[in-house]
Amino acid sequence: MGIGILLACVGWLSGYLVSTLVLFPAPPTPDDLVVVPSLWGLDMEQAGGRLGHAGLVLGSVDSLTHPGQEAGRVLGQAPLPGQLWAAGGPIRVTMSLGPERQRLPDVVELSESRARVVLETMGLRVSVDTVRAEVPRGRVIAMSPRAETEVTLPGAVRLQVSAGPPLVAMPMVLGLDEEEARAVLDSLGFIVEEVEELFRFGRDQGRVVEQEPGADVLLQRGAPVRLWVGRRGR
Repeated sequence: MGIGILLACVGWLSGYLVSTLVLFPAPPTPDDLVVVPSLWGLDMEQAGGRLGHAGLVLGSVDSLTHPGQEAGRVLGQAPLPGQLWAAGGPIRVTMSLGPERQRLPDVVELSESRARVVLETMGLRVSVDTVRAEVPRGRVIAMSPRAETEVTLPGAVRLQVSAGPPLVAMPMVLGLDEEEARAVLDSLGFIVEEVEELFRFGRDQGRVVEQEPGADVLLQRGAPVRLWVGRRGR
């Protein structure tokens, strides 16, 4: 009987100790708490030193990219600075991997609208300069930085976009005979689409007496031209 009571008491005491010390420990007293210091911007070694000085230890560490913090620096922590934490407890930190970097895709020869979609989807700002070039209007002809360059995101890219082939001034062909006028216009890339006859006396016969467009009008190569040539009436 006495032995049974003794065993029961021992069992109860063991359960009490387990529940109070392991399962439900008493909260720390104020003397067991320390103020968590700020670790923002420190490297790993500096963060560990500051925690050790405060009576804490470095806990788990994770990392992520950040556009405004260089790689290897503390971005965040838990608990936060200023909170009370058990002395000797771990502080979890997040380290910066630095800004995200990606290689630029080649958007040369794409249309301006398509190139914008590709680059802006990556988080890049796009600016455009238009230049005359022997490629279709609206096509990208150059980019800066160049394709395959590794850039920091968010970043910026400047595109050169074709405004179409250079414009050519229409020459004055009045007074030339028809064949000479055709040769001049052909050398500049213009196309004589129509030649009409107008009644003329004397030296104007066989020569260009009117032209459309007029002289000095700026045109693209391949633009159509009309001529009127003097002819003697029948």
